[in-house]
Amino acid sequence: MNAILIFMKRNYKIILVVLALAIGLYSFMPNDKNDPEKDKVLLELLTFVIERGHYDPAAIDDTFSKGVYKDYIQALDPSKRFFLQSDLDEFAAYETRIDDMINTKDLSFFDLTYTRLMQRIKESKNYYKDVLDKPIDYNVAETTNTDYDKLPYAKNTAELQERWRKQIKLSTLSSLADKLDLQENKDKPAGDKAVTKTSAELQDAARKVDKAKEKEKVAIEKKSFTELEKETRESSLKSLNEYFGFIDDLNRNDWFSVYVNAIASRFDPHTTYFAPEEKDRFDISMSGKLEGIGARLQKKNDFTEITELISGGPAWRGKELEPGDVILKVAQGNKEAVDVVGMRLDDVVKRIKGPKGTEVRLSVKKADGTLKVISIIRDEVEIEETYAKSSVVEKDGMKYGIIYLPKFYINFEDPNGRDAAKDVAVEIERLKKEGVQGIMMDVRDNGGGSLKTVVDIAGMFIEEGPIVQIKSAGRKKEVLYDRDRKVQWDGPLVVMVNSFSASASEILAAAIQDYHRGIVIGSKQTYGKGTVQNVIDLNQFIRNSEFGDLGALKTTTQKFYRINGGSTQLEGVRSDISMPDRYSYVKMGERDIDNAMPWDKIDPANFKPWEGATNFEYAVENSKKRIAQNPEFKLIDENAKWINDRSEESVYSLKLDDFRQEQKNLEEKAKKYKSIVDYKNNLTFLSLPHEVEAMKNDNLLKEKRDRWHESLSKDIYVQEAINILDDLQPKTGKASVTMKKKDKMVKS
Repeated sequence: MNAILIFMKRNYKIILVVLALAIGLYSFMPNDKNDPEKDKVLLELLTFVIERGHYDPAAIDDTFSKGVYKDYIQALDPSKRFFLQSDLDEFAAYETRIDDMINTKDLSFFDLTYTRLMQRIKESKNYYKDVLDKPIDYNVAETTNTDYDKLPYAKNTAELQERWRKQIKLSTLSSLADKLDLQENKDKPAGDKAVTKTSAELQDAARKVDKAKEKEKVAIEKKSFTELEKETRESSLKSLNEYFGFIDDLNRNDWFSVYVNAIASRFDPHTTYFAPEEKDRFDISMSGKLEGIGARLQKKNDFTEITELISGGPAWRGKELEPGDVILKVAQGNKEAVDVVGMRLDDVVKRIKGPKGTEVRLSVKKADGTLKVISIIRDEVEIEETYAKSSVVEKDGMKYGIIYLPKFYINFEDPNGRDAAKDVAVEIERLKKEGVQGIMMDVRDNGGGSLKTVVDIAGMFIEEGPIVQIKSAGRKKEVLYDRDRKVQWDGPLVVMVNSFSASASEILAAAIQDYHRGIVIGSKQTYGKGTVQNVIDLNQFIRNSEFGDLGALKTTTQKFYRINGGSTQLEGVRSDISMPDRYSYVKMGERDIDNAMPWDKIDPANFKPWEGATNFEYAVENSKKRIAQNPEFKLIDENAKWINDRSEESVYSLKLDDFRQEQKNLEEKAKKYKSIVDYKNNLTFLSLPHEVEAMKNDNLLKEKRDRWHESLSKDIYVQEAINILDDLQPKTGKASVTMKKKDKMVKS
């Protein structure tokens, strides 16, 4: 989950004063950036900062050590296909010693695990190549278990090779079954490997059924079983080669970051170490901006390929670079080009990114095989998907507005830059000009972001008053207020959340709920992250900058509380109207993390509930009735229970006939839930005038908005939100009494 971040001068100064003591410790640093002493310094500095800056730092003792050990080993080998039990027996000697090794800056445990992992990874390359080098026998009656948490480590090399064989066989078997089904005109979409999906993704299989039917109408080239079997092995070999190519790109620093994060995250789940490249990505995700060419890249074996051009960016404007182009060389201005074939993806990105106004020349291989040198002037690129967007929703002659906010973004470096609050204010004004009679704020899947922006956004819906309470360790609470009496939107309001709405999203939902300002709808409860993080640049504590970039630390410095005094930590925000969803029975919240901070409460703030709400209880009551009587919601709930049950099943047959029968049974069951993904509401979604104008010259923007509107038109939750906005419309006199008495007149 994204952190909710607060840069309060008062709090930050306290951290700086405490940490100023550390500067003397690191006044002399080695000049060699690859000096092994760097890791020791980073470890010492990291724990020093956490212990003195964290809201409630855990004791670094044997219990802490065991937690680090467990998390670290799991992060290195989550599928248990590299390490042997003998490795674990050797590692176990350090299980309760990591705390002491942190204090003495002893890296022998990391060095041992890193060296052993590199050895095991090298050995495993032969395992998968040997398996895929010859035809696989699918007539053998055998099974495999994919519950890696409960699976023991392999006792020896032979057992580990057998594990690789079964894992690969499961993957190729799934692909082969798909190919056979498609060739036999089965009602199953190609490429839908139900067995390799998580249980929560099984429902998505039904989504592709219609496309599969269309494919069935096209003549399919008939191939022999031998040909299909060979194809699946070749495809698997290519995928595994790419996977190991990615692993080979990782260096010792990358793996040390894994170790450091295993330590940091034991203080709480949201305390994280950012290596320099990760800090850059975090800044981009928070601001939605970067300086570069505006292209997304991916590694394919030794090559770097363009996957997407960001709309409005310099590469997109230049119209020379295209998705599918392979970058061979990169040159800065008129300097000599550098060959990037075989180079780490992060290093390629570093060479392509650069300050606004500078030139980069890319030597690329086009899809037709031709070579071309493309010159691009770097510019500031806005990642459109990061930002708020809105749409007008029409229903029965009424107009409503929906504002989708993917995160509470802000540019900490530029106070005049874009932020979520400014953009939401603009979207509200645009919707008001269109004459909407209600607004839905959609913060589903919004993991948080800037605290300042959520306070500003919540303030747009009330006159003035407290929005959230903040508590730091050993200090009195601080209340953050909306002090602007202006109400940007005083009409009917719905806030839509789900289980992935966290942190700042929960502050917004809680404030709206506590003020009785609007209705919170969605999952039974939100994620349950009630903590505040600061991002601290570790380089500020180092006098000798020649040592290299040490990255940054995001650590929990405060907890926030609702204005009613309750914490959202663990419990989240409970919806006024709870709607079934596919994750209803799956454990995924903060409350399911073993070292999450506890729930507590403080005194409430002094606030006055909103007095302008009309038909609030009426709307809630009607919605609950509609949901209870709606067969689609009943089916969603049944599907959620089935998904949860499926998550407990992890044993699969590796015999072709048995496997296909198992998948057939699953697909038959999944068909029952096909209507969920085929659902179509009765709403019309329209882009606002400024976007309609922009789409005339931006086909990519039009395509994105069309896709968004298409997904909204299939969203039963959006339809219910609009029904609620209907019920929240002011009603007077006899009509109001009649509506309350006759449920049959309520729109559904």
